[in-house]
Amino acid sequence: MAALAAAQRGASVTLLERNPKLGRKLYITGKGRCNVTNDCTVQEVLQNVPHNSRFLTSAVTRFPPEAVKAFFEGLGVPLKTERGNRVFPQSDKAADIIDALLRALRRAGVSVVQDRAVSLRREDGALLGVEGEGGFYPGGAAVIATGGVSYPLTGSTGDGYALARSVGHTVLPPRPSLVPLVAEQDFCARMQGLSLRNVAIQVRNGKKKAVYAEQGELLFTHFGLSGPLILSASAHMRDFEKEHYYINLDLKPALDEEKLDKRLLRDLEENANRDFHNVLEGLVPRLMVPVLVELTGIPAEEKAHSVTKAQRRRLLDTLKCLRIDIKGPRPVEEAIVTSGGVKVSEVNPTTMASKLAPGVYFAGEVLDVDAYTGGFNLQLAWATGRAAGEAAALSCTENRGGSNP
Repeated sequence: MAALAAAQRGASVTLLERNPKLGRKLYITGKGRCNVTNDCTVQEVLQNVPHNSRFLTSAVTRFPPEAVKAFFEGLGVPLKTERGNRVFPQSDKAADIIDALLRALRRAGVSVVQDRAVSLRREDGALLGVEGEGGFYPGGAAVIATGGVSYPLTGSTGDGYALARSVGHTVLPPRPSLVPLVAEQDFCARMQGLSLRNVAIQVRNGKKKAVYAEQGELLFTHFGLSGPLILSASAHMRDFEKEHYYINLDLKPALDEEKLDKRLLRDLEENANRDFHNVLEGLVPRLMVPVLVELTGIPAEEKAHSVTKAQRRRLLDTLKCLRIDIKGPRPVEEAIVTSGGVKVSEVNPTTMASKLAPGVYFAGEVLDVDAYTGGFNLQLAWATGRAAGEAAALSCTENRGGSNP
C-alpha cells in the first residue's frame, strides 16, 4: 500500500521484499479469506484500538473503511460484509486481494526486488538509501513496513525494529496480542476441540477488577483457550508480569440466574429417574459433562430427583461463572499481531515520518499499535501505509526532484 501510494503520487519506487512472493502474511489473514477491513465509522475503528488509538486518528480519517472498500473494488475485487461488519472478498480468497495489489503495483511502475533490507545509509542526517543483502538502493525516503514478530515464517522477524533502533528510535518490547491463552486448570485440555458459541466472558485481574467483557465464540485447546472471544480478550491482558488474570465464563448468558434456576429445576423434575450426567447432556455439550460433574461435586450416577437445592445452586453457579485462571499468553510467534514496536511519540501521526531521522517513515505493525480482530488491524495497515507512501513521495519531490522512496 505504501509503495503504491508513493508511485501514484509520481515517485519512482523500489519495493524490497525478503520473501519469494509479496503478500505472504495476507494469505493467512482471515483464515485464508483476508478480512480486508471492518465496515464501520472512523470512531468505531479507533474504539477497537486498545492502545495508542489517538495516534491513528489522522491516518484512519484520511483513509477510512469506506475508502478502503472503494479502493479494492476499484481494483476489481468485489467485496461482501459479514457478521460483525467484517469485510471479505466475495470469492473468500485472500489471493484475490494480493493479486489486485500486484497488478496495481505493475501499472504504477513499482520495481519489486527480492532482497532483505539490512541498514539505512545516511550522511549528515540525510537519508541516502537502503543497504540490502544484495546491494544498495539509493533513495531520498524509505518506508519501513516490515511487520512485527508474529508468524515469523511469513518474514516478520523484527527486521524493522533493528532499522528503527539504528536511527535512534525507541522500540518497545514486542508482546503477543490477539493470542491464545494458557490455562492453569487441566479441564480445558480435557475439552480440547470443543467450540462454544454465544457464551460470555469477563476477564478480571488480581484485584477482581473487570478489564474486558464480551459475548461470542471460544475454543478449548490442549493448552487452554482460543477462538475470537479469547483473542480479543488477550489484547486487554497486557501485564502478565505484574498481574494475575482469570476468566469468568458464562455458559448461559441468555438466561439470568432466576430463569436458569427454573430451567434446571424443570429439567431435573422431568428427568427425575435419570442419572445426573444424562440430565447434563441436555444442558451442555457432551465433552463438558465430566468436567461439570467434577466441578459441581455431584456424582454422575446421582438420580435427578436426589439432587439437592444446594447441589443445584452449585451447578447454577458453575454454568454462570466457570472460573478459568490464566497462566499467560502463548508465544508471540503464535500471535495474530504484535503489541509493542516503534514508539509512536517519535513518529508524526499525519505523515508517519520519523521525528528523529529525516526521510524515514513507518507503517503498519512495526509501530506500537494493534487492534482487535475483525479487520481492524488490516485497516490500520492500509491507512498508515497510504499515509507513509504519500508523504514519502511528497518529500522526495520537494527535496530531491523525484528520488526513489
